[in-house]
Amino acid sequence: MNELTQNWSHDSWRSKPIQQQPRYPDVKALQAALNCVRTLPPLVNQGEVETLRTHLAKAARGEAFLLQGGDCAERFTDCNKNAIEAKLKILLQMSLVLTWGARIPVIRMGRMAGQYAKPRSKDTEMIDGVELPSYRGDNVNAIDPDANARLADPQRLIQAYSYSAATLNYARALVDGGFADLHHPQHWDLGFVRSTANRKKYEDIVDRLRDAVDFVESTGVRGTATLKTVELFCSHEGLLLDYEEAFTEPVGENWYNLGSHFLWIGERTRQLDGAHVEYFRGIENPIGVKAGPTIEPEELVKLITTLEPENRPGRITVITRLGAEKVTELLPPLINAVTEAGRVVTWVCDPMHGNTVSTDTGLKTRDYDSILAELEGAFAVHQTAGSHLGGVHFELTGEDVTECTGGPQELSEADLSRSYKTYCDPRLNYGQSLEMALRIAERLQSQRHAA
Repeated sequence: MNELTQNWSHDSWRSKPIQQQPRYPDVKALQAALNCVRTLPPLVNQGEVETLRTHLAKAARGEAFLLQGGDCAERFTDCNKNAIEAKLKILLQMSLVLTWGARIPVIRMGRMAGQYAKPRSKDTEMIDGVELPSYRGDNVNAIDPDANARLADPQRLIQAYSYSAATLNYARALVDGGFADLHHPQHWDLGFVRSTANRKKYEDIVDRLRDAVDFVESTGVRGTATLKTVELFCSHEGLLLDYEEAFTEPVGENWYNLGSHFLWIGERTRQLDGAHVEYFRGIENPIGVKAGPTIEPEELVKLITTLEPENRPGRITVITRLGAEKVTELLPPLINAVTEAGRVVTWVCDPMHGNTVSTDTGLKTRDYDSILAELEGAFAVHQTAGSHLGGVHFELTGEDVTECTGGPQELSEADLSRSYKTYCDPRLNYGQSLEMALRIAERLQSQRHAA
């Protein structure tokens, strides 16, 4: 263990101030639920975690690109065949477009199989004139506007494990069973938004890909697993530390959270002296740090150094969420400070959270053009600074929802109520996600040609 983690233990976070934790009325029931989770098999293994860290190190050097996407807040009801297939299909389609455009490996990472908890700005909320505990995600309480349903229920932690395991199991079965076979990319089609101009672009990429596969196999290279399967990693915000500790175990001299490949610290829980930073600094998993408009450059450097004093590539991913109007002003000082400090990180842009607005009727939404503007701004800033934008972090779904305005369907605020399904923040739908992938691919392709 390095010098700064010698005094760390899997529960040393309990001595630090902590934010965003639910209040359980029955502490004994909570401990019983956590003990149950501890006895269950891990959801991932050490080798997968180490592989991901190696890939993220390549992304830091511009040799790979991270595509991280999924629901804002997973629901237990999302653990079904159609929903899991839809998520996997859109990730596969987007990664295919990105790989074709950038000619570099794409790291596929779902916000799935564990993204059941959400931070909230207030402990309570008003619903129809009644003050209720805030909904904090399906692994804490229910969204039903009822006082009893909103109580923190420790049995939901056991349910969260079960739904995470089932989601991962089916996703892995799909991938290993040929669902991602490049010989049949047309099978990933979600079957709607058929009239968009981007459909022709995507179909052209699929046709050219088939030609490329046929050419490779005509030279005698057949049966390669690379053409038939992909790597898929899972991730979630490491918010509920009692739950995360239950997945934390030693492997040799190091400790891993084997409940997910990748976890991140949110904007509300990244206090340097807080419990989340204390917990995260001792696990070997690659971890993300959300960096919003309030973070100072020197604060970010201290945070990175505290979390990863050995400066190992692939260990820390900085996920900036600055907003379309602020990215070109606030991102350069962050990059410069990290570079001058000699810290090696993987830079990722989250263009979703900094561009959330509310309609007159109270619905939260995001505009496609603002999301794209922050992303393009981040690409431009990194190119000017001589650094690499190593990936993107989207809240998206494979469903035909109407939660974000704009995009290929030209959705307006009037369209939002047609299919607004999110429990929390608005997500890009299938058509908007695919168009975003095409725009990113064009940008990566132009950078590759310029180099």
